[in-house]
Amino acid sequence: FEQKFVKRTLDIIISVFMLVITSPIMLITGIAIKLYDGGPVFFRQKRCTIGGKVFEIHKFRSMIVDAEKGGKSIPCRSGDPRITRVGRVIRKLRIDEFPQIINVLKGDMSIVGPRPERKYFYEQFEKYIVGFSNRLVVTPGLTGYAQVNGGYELTPEEKIVYDMEYIARRSIRLDLQCIVKTALLIFTHDGAR
Repeated sequence: FEQKFVKRTLDIIISVFMLVITSPIMLITGIAIKLYDGGPVFFRQKRCTIGGKVFEIHKFRSMIVDAEKGGKSIPCRSGDPRITRVGRVIRKLRIDEFPQIINVLKGDMSIVGPRPERKYFYEQFEKYIVGFSNRLVVTPGLTGYAQVNGGYELTPEEKIVYDMEYIARRSIRLDLQCIVKTALLIFTHDGAR
């Protein structure tokens, strides 16, 4: 209980601090996206959080409008032509993820935890990765143990190993280590795509 309380308290403090310091960047990003093609600034998508509950994740839109027509899931790949010029910049700098700070503040996400996935992917991965849904025993994170140990380069099979290790070893100390490593990744752009 004490660890959960401290983690949630840190989530609130860090997310409020991050909202304050990133608000000018978010304002400029929103204007740039709107001026580029006149489409919506934000991209919203249903993802799963602790216990399988569904919530709506927020990101800055980095792809063309209607990148997934008909709601069909089309995973992004390297050099994806659907990514706009503004989108390439904000993805490289990880700015597209900034609106998720609001999800952390609301309690749908934590600063650190397994990255949230769509229900569709849980259903698909569970067919060949036994126990993939075990990730749902904790609140998903803005960053995670898998992200600082390979991120985009990891396969779902590799991600689940890191996610389960995080769940087994989770502590405030491990969260702080992940936060520091994430900051280093952002500033070095290592692993950014």
